[in-house]
Amino acid sequence: MKQLMRRLALPLLALAATPALAHNPMCECTESGEQITCKGGFSDGSGAPGVTLDVIGYDEQVLVASKLGDDSTLTFKRPDGEFYVLFDAGPGHVVEVDHADIGAP
Repeated sequence: MKQLMRRLALPLLALAATPALAHNPMCECTESGEQITCKGGFSDGSGAPGVTLDVIGYDEQVLVASKLGDDSTLTFKRPDGEFYVLFDAGPGHVVEVDHADIGAP
């Protein structure tokens, strides 16, 4: 019985020591004329279709409430004034892109 326990313990310990694979959220926005295109995804290379992407004014008013398309992008007209883009894939998977950080590709 002790030998069986030892044989099972090693694989179980190895499994417990396996690091969790992290996939951090990523969102990049570029400007072309009066249009802004944002692309969301994760550091493991996966896309983010259907993930919430909101454009919010500095007064916390939601200017554009949307979700990323099948290609993990959203294009919208650049709002007047100061704003930020909020990519929200759930707790711990949120990215904010400030309007000042959005430039031409």
